[in-house]
Amino acid sequence: MKQQVLIIHGGETFAFYDDYLNYLKNYKIDFEKIFGKSQRWKRTLSEDLGDKFEVIQPLMPCPRNAKYIEWKIWVEKYFPYLQKEIILIGHSLGGIFWVKYLSENKFPKKIKQLHLVAPPFNHKELVDFNFCSKKLFKIERQTEQIFLYHSQDDPVVPLSDFEKYAKQLPTAKKIVFQNKGHFLMEHFPEIVRNIKK
Repeated sequence: MKQQVLIIHGGETFAFYDDYLNYLKNYKIDFEKIFGKSQRWKRTLSEDLGDKFEVIQPLMPCPRNAKYIEWKIWVEKYFPYLQKEIILIGHSLGGIFWVKYLSENKFPKKIKQLHLVAPPFNHKELVDFNFCSKKLFKIERQTEQIFLYHSQDDPVVPLSDFEKYAKQLPTAKKIVFQNKGHFLMEHFPEIVRNIKK
């Protein structure tokens, strides 16, 4: 039986609809990404992991104006299809999604690994994705291994957010890079190695 890996991608959140409309008006279209010339590690992960893994990547509802409750409802629809042991990955907003979800809910399967890639830590603009930091101990209670990834040159999530997670999740393996930005590269060999451990 293949080891399942469930990835939640990133997204954007807005407290006010006008801010969302402004974002849409100013957004620059990336034609290489649209026509498949540009790949990101979440798309190449299945191939990089090999045939012993099954990578599940749901497209979360309205990622350009994400709402936590919508993401929660959507991801729970996948639970009946998950095996007894799962590896969870969250990138950026997907990372804080898993943090909030696991600090407020008991996951129905055994979590073998949790990989949090550049997750933001409670900012005003994250609106309903913010969580109670006093509940983060619940994540460690239901997760065998936690990996935190951050890059010092991340233009989206500050290093101080990583440091807050490192303090709140003391058992997590902490990995800091110099030059991976917001982890938008084509391959992520370090996460592949950690998943295969």
